[in-house]
Amino acid sequence: MTVASINARKLRGGYYTPARVAQWVARWAVRAGTDRVLEPSCGDGAFLEAAAVELSRHGTLWAEELPQLIGIELVPNEAEKARRRTEAVLAAERVGVSEGDFFDWLRTAEPASFDAVVGNPPFIRYQNFPEPSRSQAMAYMESRGLRPNRLTNIWVPFVVAAVAMLREGGRLGMVIPAELLQVTYAAQLRQHLADSFRRVTIYACNEMFFESAEQEVVLLLAEDRLAGTDPTNKCDVSLVEAGTVAELLASTPRRPKRGERPKVVQHDTEKWLKYFLDAAEIDFMRSLREHAEIGTLAVHGSIDVGVVTGNNDFFVLTQEQVNAHRLTDFVVPMVGRSNQLAGAVIRGAEFRGLAAAGKPVYLLHLAQRILSEFTAGLRRLIAAGEERGVHLGYKCSIRDPWYRVPAVWEPDCFFFRQIYDFPRIVVNKAGATSTDTIHRFRCSTPAAKVAANLYTHLTAASAEIEGRSYGGGVLELEPTEAERLLAPRVLNGAMPIEEADKLVRGGRLAEVLEHNDRVVLQESLGLSKADCAKLRRVWIKMRDRRMSRRRGA
Repeated sequence: MTVASINARKLRGGYYTPARVAQWVARWAVRAGTDRVLEPSCGDGAFLEAAAVELSRHGTLWAEELPQLIGIELVPNEAEKARRRTEAVLAAERVGVSEGDFFDWLRTAEPASFDAVVGNPPFIRYQNFPEPSRSQAMAYMESRGLRPNRLTNIWVPFVVAAVAMLREGGRLGMVIPAELLQVTYAAQLRQHLADSFRRVTIYACNEMFFESAEQEVVLLLAEDRLAGTDPTNKCDVSLVEAGTVAELLASTPRRPKRGERPKVVQHDTEKWLKYFLDAAEIDFMRSLREHAEIGTLAVHGSIDVGVVTGNNDFFVLTQEQVNAHRLTDFVVPMVGRSNQLAGAVIRGAEFRGLAAAGKPVYLLHLAQRILSEFTAGLRRLIAAGEERGVHLGYKCSIRDPWYRVPAVWEPDCFFFRQIYDFPRIVVNKAGATSTDTIHRFRCSTPAAKVAANLYTHLTAASAEIEGRSYGGGVLELEPTEAERLLAPRVLNGAMPIEEADKLVRGGRLAEVLEHNDRVVLQESLGLSKADCAKLRRVWIKMRDRRMSRRRGA
């Protein structure tokens, strides 16, 4: 596959499911007695062909005039491929492949008319989904009682519509982004699924399903569709994880074991990442959030994104560039990469070392300056930027003038947006700000105390639950998610931040955590030694899970 074709598929969300995965899902969804099957975005027909094989295997006959197996596909050439593949298995009169927009098709389709819906909906961000399809999809979501926003990926309304097309007792088998488990915009969908089915099983895998995509996906199997939606429904939701795709496909869809304790997650407020924990661990983490002495990071301040320059290559400068253009009076210190924050504190001397090493650590900051103050060197730099078209970029083009970067302020601490092992917080003693690769934290409590008390397994475990992972082993926390991290309400007894800084720089983070678990969590908060051990196990389980994922062969 060429780079151009891969990029085209990305734009329209067209990552096709491998045949063996489609077959596995179809075997689960299409059972004896299944009358009608729908594939809302059939692509070249992998799911349709797999469903046709299962219908034939069960010997299901169809005497009505309507087709038994329905597929919808936007791209005509792909629709024709799907039609040929499916009609090679089932009689043509039993197959109906329609070319066009799925949400157009829904306008005349009869709800609750299928026994099974299978497929792989397109993964397209809101802003990349063309009109009028986007408005139709979002309006459909609203008609089903859900509220989309500008973060809603198009796969979400596809799943909502698929649920609506199922008869009572029907089954939904889909390949969807792992975002279902973790992103805020999918919270309503998680609740909707729990209100609509008696049982939902999520299958996750440490390998990537799609060779040419970074998107992590899961298999969603939802069964025993209710006649409507019932907020009081006690849906049994479980999550099963396999090491490799081959291991997953060699298994059979899981059924609850006799006497097994169900996991209960509050679907509207909690992420389904918690299903990677056992029931006792889920209850334990929830009890900590309700603990009188434990609050969230928001108790001690607010987290915001770093500076959005619109073009870091232009606005973030090295010491050499500052000197060449005589810009000393027009720049402020800036941290642009997490590897520039080696410890738990960054000081002025360390920043100057980064500058001397040629790192781009100065932000061109002109928001408070008037044109008459500009030096000849600064004017030349701005003119060079316009020659390069910097001013035409979106963020720059909506500013007046384009070179004045807004929201430049110095935080008390830096908070890592992307995390590899531990959710690092760094006290800012360098007078610097940061780009949007690193969050900024304004503290309402002394910064050194806040930072010191976050170096515990309490904060580490809650970060793995509140954040989201997109593959490659990196955990990402947006500001609102970071503010939800668990932290002591009263900050007492933690290892002094200067001492913690030395240990972190020396690769001895475990010693800091062990000390603070004892003096902060046990002595101050009253947790037991066993509780601290359980927090460490939760952190390691969730951390190791995301860090072990890799792209499949």
